[in-house]
Amino acid sequence: MQRLKTRPQFQATLAAGTVSRTAHFALHRLALDPAPQPPCGPDGAPPAHSPEALFALPTGTPPAPWMGAMAPKRWARRAVTRNAIKRQIYAVADEHRSRLPHAAHVVRLRAAFDRQQFVSASSEALKRAVRAELHQLFARAAGRSAA
Repeated sequence: MQRLKTRPQFQATLAAGTVSRTAHFALHRLALDPAPQPPCGPDGAPPAHSPEALFALPTGTPPAPWMGAMAPKRWARRAVTRNAIKRQIYAVADEHRSRLPHAAHVVRLRAAFDRQQFVSASSEALKRAVRAELHQLFARAAGRSAA
């Protein structure tokens, strides 16, 4: 699984639309063409902001899903919490890799977890709650892509 790294990659994926939502997360997906289009720029390269240019892989690399994670400070104030949530996102996405289509995906935290219930910044209870909700998010997305 490839990871999104640049701002344009995240922006293009977020602009493509939401595929699945839960109480705290949203999954955005940008479909990618498994067979790249022939170059159409004046110099023979794809346009700079096309999905083919943003998500180009070296020749011979098999198509695989791309994944990005966003945990804004607005919803997770502590860096420890944001990093723990992102690690859970990537771990659960890796478990669901075989069911994800060749596309760019971004999982975005869209609501805060209750600090009264999860007092510690990075507790096992918080990690379990995040994982359970992420499994639900990916299961809903898999159901939509099959339909």
